[in-house]
Amino acid sequence: MESLSSPEGMGMGICYGNGSGSGGAYSLLLTALSLIPASHYLYALCIVVAVFVYAFLEFHFIEDVLFTGLRGCSVRLTYNPLSKLYQDVVSNCSLLHGRYLATPWLSSPHVQTAFLNYFGKPPMVSYTREIFAASDGGNIALDWLASSYGHGNTVNDPISKEGSTPIVVVIPGLMSESSAAYIKHLVFHMAKKRRWNVVVSNHRGQGGISVTTDCFYNAGWTEDVRAVVNHLSREYPMAPLYIVGTSVGANILVKYLGEDGENVPVAGAVAVCSPWDLLIGDRFIGRKLVQKFYDRAIASGLQRYAFLHETRLSRLANWEGVKRSRSIRDFDHHATCRVGQFETVDTYYRRCSSANYIGNVSVPLLCISALDDPVCSREAIPWDECRLNSNVVLATTKHGGHLAFFEGLAGSSLWWVRASDEFLDNLETSRYLHLQKKAVEVQKSPGPHTAFESLIDQGPYVNVSAGMVAPMVSESDQPCDGSAEISTDSLDPPSESGNGTDAPKERKPAAILRSEQGSEAGHVVSPFRRCLDLILGQSRRPIWLLAHVALLVTWPMVGSALRVLLARKLRKDLPAPPIKR
Repeated sequence: MESLSSPEGMGMGICYGNGSGSGGAYSLLLTALSLIPASHYLYALCIVVAVFVYAFLEFHFIEDVLFTGLRGCSVRLTYNPLSKLYQDVVSNCSLLHGRYLATPWLSSPHVQTAFLNYFGKPPMVSYTREIFAASDGGNIALDWLASSYGHGNTVNDPISKEGSTPIVVVIPGLMSESSAAYIKHLVFHMAKKRRWNVVVSNHRGQGGISVTTDCFYNAGWTEDVRAVVNHLSREYPMAPLYIVGTSVGANILVKYLGEDGENVPVAGAVAVCSPWDLLIGDRFIGRKLVQKFYDRAIASGLQRYAFLHETRLSRLANWEGVKRSRSIRDFDHHATCRVGQFETVDTYYRRCSSANYIGNVSVPLLCISALDDPVCSREAIPWDECRLNSNVVLATTKHGGHLAFFEGLAGSSLWWVRASDEFLDNLETSRYLHLQKKAVEVQKSPGPHTAFESLIDQGPYVNVSAGMVAPMVSESDQPCDGSAEISTDSLDPPSESGNGTDAPKERKPAAILRSEQGSEAGHVVSPFRRCLDLILGQSRRPIWLLAHVALLVTWPMVGSALRVLLARKLRKDLPAPPIKR
């Protein structure tokens, strides 16, 4: 008893009590946990794994149910407010003005992309192959759609040299060819619904064709597309040519259209899931763990392509480095830069990015991209450049993955295929097809601007619309008769006869007509009046903006003057105060 009543004993008793209490609590906790059935632990583990997978693979099914009610998200369109392409073609496309809802059991960009590559549910199609010989001796496999099966068989008629049936040229992605699932979806839909002729222009070394020269394709190689398009325009001069580019093929397409400007025999084009800026894409694909899987998978595909052409590529590239490549950048460093003679990988990415050329596109172009594309980042999309060019309409969806866009409960169709088909069909029936100018007119014209040069960079400019600028026209650029004719769109409507020689003139804005009437009367139009007519002819919104700015700037001075005038008037009207005596 004495030992327990002593301070030492009390201290020891307290420590022992605390230790026994803690041990008892843990033992009780373990006993309670042991009473829980093992199946419940399995359920909890499944829930944790499901939440992790849902977040890691970026599923959005719950978001689709709670926030959109399984109606999907609206398609966002970016275009020039003055674009006749939008007013006369895209405005009639119901799919581009509707909503896109991903297949519920594929509501993840990664699941959609993987499902497209490994399953895809492609229709059965058969091709007729044509070997096109390029000027440098290289061979390109052109696969013409011969027949398709599924939901009714379709057999294409033989192509006539004098036929006027439109021809759709398809440019596959980086490691794709005519046998890819999404390519089969596209060619089947085009042939079945429109009865158009479809040809897939495979890249060099793809489609089972050997590389016969020291020239290999890359993300910016436009020579093959240019040669194929010119060949088809010569062989079938009466048939309108349309081009659909996918992924890297879309990058090549936009770069080709920007390089040649007006001098392309193309009636219209569609670019789907373009990488736009290869340098940004290189940074993006190595950013997250899930993106690194794509990086490794694409690098493996490039290595398989290199192994197929080892006899020639091993002599041109660093073959040991190619075999050790674990990323796209590694392969480009050891192979692409050496074969294409680029100084560095970043130099290759900068020179071959189609975002640098979108401003020079002179044909109707629809660009489709998904904001959750796991391969091509949304950060690379040239929003402002697309808005500035009246020949370009950019359609972006919140979901869709890379070249997937599965829709419907069964996931049997691709939304972008139907949207592209609808756009080209409306373009075909519109009056604003792009017609290639005659050689004489092309020689007389100053030619297209380079990718890094625009009218905005050449001199002063004025704001003609919200978010838009246009260069001021100098005295020397005006016609001799003094008329200030301003072109707002390069899409000239074709004539009724179809040859484009007697095409009716465009309806000119009121400002232009006023300017021409003034010139006929002999009045001299001052530069200030021309700038004012330019603003009035383009949009009324800047006038209110200028008035608002002028009011804000001059209000302090005007307000002070009004206060002085009102003070004087009040002093005159108020009676004088009585004088105290």
